[in-house]
Amino acid sequence: MSELSRLRWRCRRGMKELDLVLARYLEGPYGTAEEDERACFRRLLEMQDPQLYRLILGKDQSDDREIAQLLEVLRQGIGE
Repeated sequence: MSELSRLRWRCRRGMKELDLVLARYLEGPYGTAEEDERACFRRLLEMQDPQLYRLILGKDQSDDREIAQLLEVLRQGIGE
């Protein structure tokens, strides 16, 4: 299984909203992202759904600068 296939599988969450946001990023910006951002996305996928959902909605803030920047990219994709 390729890395992209594994990531696609990991983007499938218990919440349809998360599925859509994560898959949109994976199929779009992830392909041209720098390795640091890609690694950050993989770390994001390790979070539990409720925590990730609250971060994406902006109800919680991340102390990790890289995660916070990636969340901004994910939020921009929501409006498109």
